[in-house]
Amino acid sequence: MIAIVSAPSNLGLRPPQRGAVPGTAKAPEALREAGLHASLARRAFDAGVVLPGRYLDDERRPAGTVRNQPALIDHARRLARRLVTLRREGHAPLVLGGDCSLVIAAGLASKVSGGGGLVHVDGHTDFRHPGNSDSYGALAGEDLAAAIGRHLPGIADIDGLGPYFDAAAAAHVGCRREDEEIAEVSDAIALMIPADQVILYGAARAASRILSVPGLDYGFWLQIDVDVLDPAHMPAVDSPDPGGLSPDELVDLLRVLAPRAWGASVTVFDPDLDPDGAHARTVAAIVSEGLVHLGEEAAAPTV
Repeated sequence: MIAIVSAPSNLGLRPPQRGAVPGTAKAPEALREAGLHASLARRAFDAGVVLPGRYLDDERRPAGTVRNQPALIDHARRLARRLVTLRREGHAPLVLGGDCSLVIAAGLASKVSGGGGLVHVDGHTDFRHPGNSDSYGALAGEDLAAAIGRHLPGIADIDGLGPYFDAAAAAHVGCRREDEEIAEVSDAIALMIPADQVILYGAARAASRILSVPGLDYGFWLQIDVDVLDPAHMPAVDSPDPGGLSPDELVDLLRVLAPRAWGASVTVFDPDLDPDGAHARTVAAIVSEGLVHLGEEAAAPTV
C-alpha cells in the first residue's frame, strides 16, 4: 500500500519577501482538498503528518550553517524514522511536502533501511553548495548536493550517515539548459537528463535511461519538485522557469519510474500562489495518475 505522509516543511526556502513565510507548508492540505487522497483511496492510506519546527527568517544565522538548520535536522530525523517504519512494514511512502529539503530525510531513511539510489526530478539541479557559491544557505536549492555529500558536514553528514545516496546511483532529470550547475552535476552523478531531452525524445526514453543505471533498476527514492513543469502549466512555485515539461510528459515519466521506487516525495507547490485551487488540482492529478503504482516492483529493505 501507498502510505501518504504529510511533511509541511518550508524550512529550506528563503522568505518570498521580507517578513513573509513561504507557502509550501500549506501544500499537503491543499492537495487533500484538491482530491488527491480520495483519488488514491483504493491504493493508499493516510500515514499522518510529521510537523516541522517554526520557520525563522534567520539571514543572520551563524557562519557555516544553512537557514533553519537545527529545525531542518530535527525534522529530517523524525521524518526519516516514519519512513523507515513504513518501509519495513512493506508500504511505499508518498511524502507530500513542503520544500525539497525533505530529500535529506529520505536519504537518512534510505541509508538505515537498506540503501537505494536517488532519482531527482526537478526544474533545477539544486546543486548550490559552499564549493561553488558564496550565497549558499537555502537547502531547498541545495538538496541534491547535500544528498550526495557535497555540502557542509552539519547538513550532509547528519549522525555520521552521509553521503545519504551514492552519486553513482543518482540521476537528475528536468533542469533547464541555463542551469548554472549543469556541467558540475553531469560530472558528479551517474546520469543527467535536461528537460529539453525529455521534450525532444520522450519521457519513455528518459525513464529507460534512468532505469538502466546500476542501482536504479530497483529500490530508489523518487523526488519530484513540481517546478519541473513549465510555468504555463505550473506557475505556483517559488522559482518558475520556462522550458519545462507538460503535465502529460511528467505523468508518462512517473508511470515508468514509480513502480521501481520504494518511496517518493512531491515538493515546492505553493498554495499561496494558487488562490482558486486550479494548480492544486493539476498536481493532484499528476500524482494520482503518475504514482498510483508506487513501490509495486521495488526491492524490499535489507535491514
